[in-house]
Amino acid sequence: MKKSVKVGNITIGGDAAVSIQSMCNTKTADVSGSLEQIRRLEEAGCEIVRLTVPDMESAEAFHKIKQKAQIPLVADIHFDYRLAIAAMDAGADKIRINPGNIGSREKVQAVVEKAKACHVPIRVGVNSGSLERDILEQYGRVTAQGLAESALRNVQLLEEFDFDDIVISLKSSDVAMNYEAYKIVHERSDRPLHIGVTEAGTPSMGKIKSAAGIGALLLEGIGDTIRVSLTADPVEEVIFARLLLEAIGLRKSNVEIVSCPTCGRTEVDLERIAESVERRVADLQGPIKIAVMGCAVNGPGEAKGADLGVACGKGEGLIFVKGEVVKKVREDEITEELYRLAKAMEEDGKD
Repeated sequence: MKKSVKVGNITIGGDAAVSIQSMCNTKTADVSGSLEQIRRLEEAGCEIVRLTVPDMESAEAFHKIKQKAQIPLVADIHFDYRLAIAAMDAGADKIRINPGNIGSREKVQAVVEKAKACHVPIRVGVNSGSLERDILEQYGRVTAQGLAESALRNVQLLEEFDFDDIVISLKSSDVAMNYEAYKIVHERSDRPLHIGVTEAGTPSMGKIKSAAGIGALLLEGIGDTIRVSLTADPVEEVIFARLLLEAIGLRKSNVEIVSCPTCGRTEVDLERIAESVERRVADLQGPIKIAVMGCAVNGPGEAKGADLGVACGKGEGLIFVKGEVVKKVREDEITEELYRLAKAMEEDGKD
């Protein structure tokens, strides 16, 4: 069995479920903006959030964010070991470093000693753009073997300082290389693995590459926590990660959303409404089936198998429960009304 580490209240590795991570794309110094994005990520199903700490102003802001956030926070550190120490002082639940760019052995040791004192795990993160010169010279180019060797070398450095709370990631935008590199490390180490495909791209291509790269690894039992990387709102990363885990069978779908494909009768932005409802109910435990329909034709009649739903008209929606219309709401009230009813059903199910 893989070793495990604790990141706040989340366990990575061992026999724990695969957890979902994402990263804020706000400026960390923007405390209110970062907190708002963290709230949205958590609502979508994110379990661990990473923030960049590129300077001391960000480290100070990290402390303020940590005081109000309800989810484990990871500090992303590059180059300056002092920022890693400051982030741990600020309350980071985990730090992500590439020991190779932190500097001298003494600087890495300073980070490790602080992590020991604060009981903070370290993710050793290497990628195809950060390989050491001697490894590049040995293989002549970036290879899966080189990525694996770099990661294991950096892990060994931390182990030399008697540090054990380690997570490994080694990402490439090349899906096949990414897959082979993780397989090598999986065979040679019992450390928990943070998996993903880096720089995957825009949502259309990024989701394809992530499904292939992350999905292939998970189906082989490789990977303990995942981050889908998209050039998009990070909430979209979380929603796709959750759907990916459900598709593979590693998570049970709590809330099922069904929606019609729209036609000329549709007089609302049904795509936006359906996506909004899907994000809003992501934290519910269910099982609940919600129908989001574009008109009366596809309303309570065709969606009678749903627990609740909406049949939309021009600027409004008829809310129905178990096939019976219960109220009419404005278009901008649909998402919250469906969430309220779904939440009530969840609570009733607990009794």
